[in-house]
Amino acid sequence: MLHIELTDQTLPWVINPETIVFCHGVAINSNIWAEWLPTLTPYFKIAKFDTRGFGRSYRADETIDWSMDQLADDILEVAERSGAQRFHLVGESMGGTACLHLATRPDAPLLSLTCVSTSHRGGSVERVGSWRQEVDALGMDAWSDGMMERRFSPCALEDRQREWFSDTQRRTAASSLLDAADLLIRTDLTDRLGMITAPTLLIAPDSSPFVPLDIPAVIHRLIPKSELAVFPQTRHGLPFSHARVCAETLLSFLQRSGFPRP
Repeated sequence: MLHIELTDQTLPWVINPETIVFCHGVAINSNIWAEWLPTLTPYFKIAKFDTRGFGRSYRADETIDWSMDQLADDILEVAERSGAQRFHLVGESMGGTACLHLATRPDAPLLSLTCVSTSHRGGSVERVGSWRQEVDALGMDAWSDGMMERRFSPCALEDRQREWFSDTQRRTAASSLLDAADLLIRTDLTDRLGMITAPTLLIAPDSSPFVPLDIPAVIHRLIPKSELAVFPQTRHGLPFSHARVCAETLLSFLQRSGFPRP
């Protein structure tokens, strides 16, 4: 069962507000989006969920179908449970890859797509191939410590933010992390990106040790109606460390694209 949180705090004069669905990546939960919400909730309903196998959507007795189709179907389930027939979709890291996969479906009910710190080709994501060896040898605590350095520069977070993020990573089930990483590695959407018709925003850090800038540049080139926003001096954890400015960038993009509609 997916853990889903629905928020409707739209201004009373926003008629028939549209919905934004948020999809996070590995070893975290939907609270990664918490600081995006104050910018967006006046104009949009929000549906955020813990990705299958992570956070409050993890069940020790569950056998998970690790496929991009299943992750895409999960997004559609969240949208359906929120009451949205068409919706805006935002994903980060591997969650962004799942969003790209859904967007390539010809019947994808997307109003817009936003991907943050995302690759379309898992084999190009640096370091992920060594995670299984690292976790087997050192455990999740050591893996999390190394990830914190790669996700964030030393001054990117307040102490309480850093503690929360690190603790959430440490409590991730190793099986979910490693099986999701294997799925990511075997995913390649290169030949399908041209099928995406929704207005697309790509938000990219300039210093991610996992997704170098040439990756979002390729996605931008292959998706016809796309924009690329690069944040200087940021690492892979950009959607958390720079949440508010990311949300402002998204809101500006949606407004330029004609949303929210009157």
